[in-house]
Amino acid sequence: MRVLMTGHLGYIGTIAVPLFQKAGHEVTGLDSDLYRTCTFGPTVGPSGDIPALRVDIRDVTPDHFKGFDAVVHYAGLSNDPLGNLNPELTYDINYRATVRVAKAAKAAGVKRFVFSSSCSNYGAAGDNFIDETAGFNPVTPYGKSKVMAEWECAILADSAFTPVFMRSSTAYGVSPRLRFDLVLNNLAAWAYTTGDILLKSDGTPWRPIVHIEDIARAFLAVVEAPRDKVHLQAFNVGSTAENYRILELAKIIEETIPGAKIRFSEGAGPDLRCYRVNCDKLTSTFPQAKPQWTARRGAEELYETYKAIGLKLDDFEGIRFQRVAHLKSLLGANELNADLRWRAAA
Repeated sequence: MRVLMTGHLGYIGTIAVPLFQKAGHEVTGLDSDLYRTCTFGPTVGPSGDIPALRVDIRDVTPDHFKGFDAVVHYAGLSNDPLGNLNPELTYDINYRATVRVAKAAKAAGVKRFVFSSSCSNYGAAGDNFIDETAGFNPVTPYGKSKVMAEWECAILADSAFTPVFMRSSTAYGVSPRLRFDLVLNNLAAWAYTTGDILLKSDGTPWRPIVHIEDIARAFLAVVEAPRDKVHLQAFNVGSTAENYRILELAKIIEETIPGAKIRFSEGAGPDLRCYRVNCDKLTSTFPQAKPQWTARRGAEELYETYKAIGLKLDDFEGIRFQRVAHLKSLLGANELNADLRWRAAA
């Protein structure tokens, strides 16, 4: 199958590309490569070697999608802090550009559009388990942009075009484009570099978490599935057993990284984002996509990787690996326009 993957050079894309290739698919990338100087380790791996279009998703046309069987759409501004940097840009990229990608793909004859949505759609959902039928209650521009994109892409569904909405849990895990702004990655980095497991909330909010390899496997299963199993369907991506309070994750880190101790930031309080997600639909529909990772195994992977790299506080708190700080640096250096497009000379 010919697959076009947007965001193939990002945190998940760099893991998904080799997985799709191993399964026998022909993958082409599409990415503006905002984080080209942010590689963690020596290389971005096979995702950097595939045929690719350096295109901003806000500028795509049907010509970019001709000849493809499926589009996997990972590209976007990737979390709540980044979304808050400029909410209107978040809506422009995560919502309007996603709809543009879907419309262009449909016009080009692509049959399947797999959208990387988010469990952030559920937002302030409380302590009870919720499944894909739950109402949306996003509390950030990031979450709201994902909800809006789902609604408009759903309208495009017909007998020849199948949108699928993958609502991933909070991601973690090692990647060539590693992100340190995700809860397990971040807590482990603080613990390893400072000995403190720094909690910025009171630790009570629930989060479902999922390893990026398990996310990529879920997307692969949906791309390969018969149409009647996925047409206009939403799937919570993760494992029902992998819902944790933030403090529980901190304790796992404390038990994994020698000498690390939990402490709370000054003024740490409740977080409105609290959701506990049932992911049984995914694993019952696609047993082959059953998640293989747990938070404890993920914490061990992060610890061993940070130790092997010799991670320093300045690395993960600096502009190279903090998405917001990196973009602000590019803006300050006039490498990006205010709308986060590369300047012509970049």
